[in-house]
Amino acid sequence: MLDLLITDANLPDGRLGVDVAVAGERIVEVAPGIAARGAAAVERVDAGGRLLSPPFVDAHFHMDATLSYGLPRINASGTLLEGIALWGELKPLLDHQAIIDRAIAYCDWAVARGLLAIRSHVDVCDPRLMAVEALLEVRDRVKPYLDLQLVAFPQDGVLRYDPRRDDPGCRLTALQLLEKALDMGVDVVGGIPHFERTMAAGAESVRLLVDVAARRGLRVDMHCDETDDPMSRHIETLAAETRRAGLQGRVNGSHLTSMHSMDNYYVSKLIPLIAESGVSAVANPLINITIQGRHDTYPKRRGMTRVPELIAAGVPTAFGHDCVMDPWYSLGSADMLEVAQMGLHVAQMTSQQGMRDCFDAVTRVPAGVLGLDGYGVAPGCFADFVLLQAADPVEAIRLRATRLGVWRRGRLIASTPAQTAQLRLASRPSQVDFQHHRAG
Repeated sequence: MLDLLITDANLPDGRLGVDVAVAGERIVEVAPGIAARGAAAVERVDAGGRLLSPPFVDAHFHMDATLSYGLPRINASGTLLEGIALWGELKPLLDHQAIIDRAIAYCDWAVARGLLAIRSHVDVCDPRLMAVEALLEVRDRVKPYLDLQLVAFPQDGVLRYDPRRDDPGCRLTALQLLEKALDMGVDVVGGIPHFERTMAAGAESVRLLVDVAARRGLRVDMHCDETDDPMSRHIETLAAETRRAGLQGRVNGSHLTSMHSMDNYYVSKLIPLIAESGVSAVANPLINITIQGRHDTYPKRRGMTRVPELIAAGVPTAFGHDCVMDPWYSLGSADMLEVAQMGLHVAQMTSQQGMRDCFDAVTRVPAGVLGLDGYGVAPGCFADFVLLQAADPVEAIRLRATRLGVWRRGRLIASTPAQTAQLRLASRPSQVDFQHHRAG
């Protein structure tokens, strides 16, 4: 007997009206008519022609800072640099339990939204490594229902950070603190080359950090060129160092916003280099459109990297939420459909395929960036999925569809009633369902 049978579900790849059979923690069959064959199940759910998707995945987040908005003050300029300075003011005031409490609260939000895998950067430029210890504890606590992958992130620059100046009494360099965080169990090597003091130092930091990852057999995820400066070209170095170290398929460049300001000739060389190196990309639409272009009058740059061009070249390109209510961003709700919707608008990806690519950018593609095992709606995959009040990925983005049910390893862990409105208008229907009004 099956443990769970979901009937009449639409899948993101375009298959309609299929049944999904679950035994234990894994999917055992995906096909039309499983129920019609008389399959017995402990629990049966009628999807009613709605979209059953693998869970949402956030490939770029900062959980150590989340929900800290207003502490110790608000980012008045809205710029990246003031946000970094503000985080520097907050770090000495951080409390271990407060970090845990805010992170757990955010994970609750994530589960309710069907977001079951997050890659979070955690600042290691702190001799106490308090945020590292806190998020390692959070990772263990949420493991039954959410995959939390941690990146050792030298926020102040792995070469720029000066312990004698920034933390009197500390004798560990940022590189030593990063290695210590990795020894403690952090999963991925991070970096921020554009925040080093010179372009040469930025390139050196990329080489150092790639070598750390290669020696330890770890993945790499670097904040790269998060600036409007078209001469910030550390993604080029990251791609070249990835090939040198033999880390193809294990390295990601996040943000890449300088590419929005680069001339087309240089980009025509750069994007093939990224593709050949096997480096993936993560854009962060909500943050990129908010933080970039702050020094422009008009025309004002959008700032997000060249997502359609990267996808066309075969570069795995995902979207991340990046921040929620922290020194850099005052909004956010763990809703990856909001992220996809912003990415769609900023990149002008309004074709049917473009909109489906944006849905993939918060599901299938980031799952590959994180190297998630057993992800998908297919036999052998974990029974992790979300039922959306929409018929297909495009409608899901348009409506930012209600998550009717969220399953982890075959067990329902969150549900939300269908979204309807009661009208009080003469000669109009008394109830409006926000699904089932589709073009064409």
